[in-house]
Amino acid sequence: MKNNSMLNEFILLGLTTSWELEIFFFVIFLLAYASIMAGNSLIILMVTFDSYLHFTPMYFLLVNLSFLDMILSTVTVPKMITDFVKERKTISLWGCMVQMFFLHFLGGSEMTLLIFMAVDRYVAICKPLHYTTIMNHQTLIGFVLLSWAVGFVHTMNQMAFTVNLPFCGLNVVDNIFCDLPLVIKLACTDTYVLDLHVIADNGLFSLICFILLLVSYTVILVTVHHHSPGGLSKALSTLSAHSTVATLFFGPCIFIYVSPFSSFSVDKFLSVFYSVITSLLNPIIYTLRNQEIKAAMIRLRSRHFTSRQAL
Repeated sequence: MKNNSMLNEFILLGLTTSWELEIFFFVIFLLAYASIMAGNSLIILMVTFDSYLHFTPMYFLLVNLSFLDMILSTVTVPKMITDFVKERKTISLWGCMVQMFFLHFLGGSEMTLLIFMAVDRYVAICKPLHYTTIMNHQTLIGFVLLSWAVGFVHTMNQMAFTVNLPFCGLNVVDNIFCDLPLVIKLACTDTYVLDLHVIADNGLFSLICFILLLVSYTVILVTVHHHSPGGLSKALSTLSAHSTVATLFFGPCIFIYVSPFSSFSVDKFLSVFYSVITSLLNPIIYTLRNQEIKAAMIRLRSRHFTSRQAL
């Protein structure tokens, strides 16, 4: 089935074939990407320069989540933006491989980090007297390093098989960026086993992480209800932001990768949601619903105003 000439690029079909809609999407995605970078950068700056937030474990993890969101969006969104003004949307073979590598590397790291953020909330709410002892600096560094390690193992477990696939026939990817299910089915070889491997590695990984998060939130709420019924509303308020982020992030991943391997029909809307909307909503959820972040913004603004007056 394989001919003598190997493919060196893929064609991305994108979101639409209408030129007017592509210009519209170009503006929308450009504004969305600018908002992603600005919103997450603001969180990183606030936590870095605010003395109170800087030494709070939850915000240390939040900074790493914002950093992952920024890099994850950068892997796909700039290419999507430039493709909207191109008549022929192509990506090189190795460019596609690099995009898939970082997409799953950063995605796996973020899934693991969200679990560690749930652990942080469990310790803060259920064991407040031991919070600073358990969530010390070494533990936080270990959480971050482990999340990156899990992401690296997660992506290498799939990319080690994908990079050696022969591509010599079809080269059309019906999506806005390269992703494993759609690229694998273009290979000039039987990929049945690899299809199952992708489902197990991505779908089950996402599903298990999401279930672990739901279990941790349930344990927190039950513990608070039994020990301090009056604090249940505060716990619900705190966990609502985390559960919203988790649902927005894991929902599309589970739907995309747990679908039957015989018909990999990846919904483009979910791909946009996974790569753009979640990273855009994270800073909004954590700033608009968080009084400490709002207070930090006021402190930084007052400090900046005072510095300008001194000058």
